[in-house]
Amino acid sequence: MPIFTARRRRGALGGAAAAALVLALAAAPAVPASAAAPAAPATADPRPPGDAFYTPPAPLPAGKPGDVIRARPAKAGPPTARGLADAWQVMYLSTDALGQPVAVTGMVLVPKAGDPASLPVVGFGPGTSGPSFRCAPSRFIDRGAFYEQAALNEMLAAGYAVAVTDYEGYHEKPETTYIVHSMGNALIDAVRAAQRLEEAGLPDAGKVAFRGYSQGGAAAMWAGQKQPGYAPELDVAGIVGGGVPSDLAAVGIALEGADPFGFLLYSMVGMDNAYPELNLESYVNDAGRAMLAAFENDTCTLELLLDHQGKTVSDYFATSPYASTPWLERVAENTLGAGAPAAPVFQYHSKADEIVAFGQAERLHRDYCALGVPVTWKTWDGIGHITLVYRGNEDAMAFLADRFAGEPATSNCA
Repeated sequence: MPIFTARRRRGALGGAAAAALVLALAAAPAVPASAAAPAAPATADPRPPGDAFYTPPAPLPAGKPGDVIRARPAKAGPPTARGLADAWQVMYLSTDALGQPVAVTGMVLVPKAGDPASLPVVGFGPGTSGPSFRCAPSRFIDRGAFYEQAALNEMLAAGYAVAVTDYEGYHEKPETTYIVHSMGNALIDAVRAAQRLEEAGLPDAGKVAFRGYSQGGAAAMWAGQKQPGYAPELDVAGIVGGGVPSDLAAVGIALEGADPFGFLLYSMVGMDNAYPELNLESYVNDAGRAMLAAFENDTCTLELLLDHQGKTVSDYFATSPYASTPWLERVAENTLGAGAPAAPVFQYHSKADEIVAFGQAERLHRDYCALGVPVTWKTWDGIGHITLVYRGNEDAMAFLADRFAGEPATSNCA
């Protein structure tokens, strides 16, 4: 029996919050996909021009996770943000979900004010950007179209350097992985890349935090769980995760037949890109094949929100991938909560979240508490997932400020 049963619930994205995001995304400057630029061959040029910058060299260079493969100057956001920071798009080594080396892109931003050598670094995991190459967060930032720019600006104004990961797979033939555990590797290694980027001038052993919302919240939590074993040299002061999708099975049940169903489709495509043996294409029908083509060519957050409303797994798949043991096993190993972050955690969520189910996030909070993690857990009533992207920023910033100042965390675990 498929893990997701059909439950149509229309209107889940109604209201001012969804409308505000749709208007913001629609009004943002377009980030055109490059139709003309061919895939770049392996080259000695450390900064190939245009979109070829995002194409990993083949073979990958030798090195350690977090080593910078290439970097180039970029813009820190729209004109209002450019006075805050110097910025570089970067490509760096990381580790994929199967434990193999992979090239990941992102952005390093360093406040213009203050001495870079004394700044803490926040590893920032962006929320869902979308599966197509044009959706890469570092491209959106450079073009002034990043929907989390407000959070980015506040961190820069507070005197924090910020390392933003694009996660895996943003290049001209995109293979983005979405909600898988290697998000944590990508976020950790973005911080390492920031510390190793010579132009940035950041300390190589300063204080670090991980932060994100939605997909970024999951990335921050995975970074927290993995850091003690994967990057024990990092001095992690705190972890901030809001709207965290910790359990894909529980999130998927809630999305089946709902307006934000496109996010479930993207999670399937992302899982398939991370684990090619899952062979998602073998399950799809004609509508599913069209969906896969659209995801490769022209689907970002706005399209995920609007193009698949009220759909179910059976609309796109001849048989459900979640009826197969290999898929269920991969979902299980990408569920948060089995390991303990070594730093204090601030986790927050809305009880009215219509995209990322509240119950599974509450369960993650309890799991961390049971493991002895000092968790500050905060909930909101009556606001949606999108609204909390912005509403939660003040508390997230206060938590970061206290951790970087060396203040003890006050857990509210029962």
